[in-house]
Amino acid sequence: MTDATSSLQGAIAGQFHAALKMLGKAIEICPEELWLAGSGDSPNRTWQVAYHALFYTHFYMAPSDAAFVAWPRHRTDYNFLGQNHWKPGVKLQIDQPYTQAELLEYLDFCNAEVDRQTVILEPEAPSGFSWLPFNKLELQFYNLRHLSHHTGQISERLRARAGLGVSWAR
Repeated sequence: MTDATSSLQGAIAGQFHAALKMLGKAIEICPEELWLAGSGDSPNRTWQVAYHALFYTHFYMAPSDAAFVAWPRHRTDYNFLGQNHWKPGVKLQIDQPYTQAELLEYLDFCNAEVDRQTVILEPEAPSGFSWLPFNKLELQFYNLRHLSHHTGQISERLRARAGLGVSWAR
């Protein structure tokens, strides 16, 4: 491993930890009524958005889709928002909300997975996910962008509906 690769791995891990810290803060401060509610333009409840963001952060940290091992508390199809695109037309059974404590536990799991996976990240290797035709480095940018997108959605809900803000993390 070169010094440049090691530096890149550290930068990726640091940015994921900061993004996960922001999501963690949003989860912690979310009032229960908002945690269990959808938003005006989205039927997805806040806890579903948080779980989706954590699941895919974890998923795309794996070496490949075949090597992915789900979090022990994963519930089938709970990672999808709206429709399971692998099984179009099948109605999802998502009826038992995750608690904030459970998702903070998953967030800690994801932080550990970031540490575990970034030290072995080979930036130029294929993504490991056939539907994402780019290398591991771009996969982690994609992954970080996805996490930030959903953290932003939750943050906006908190600000608009509860007057709460999520501080920037470094």
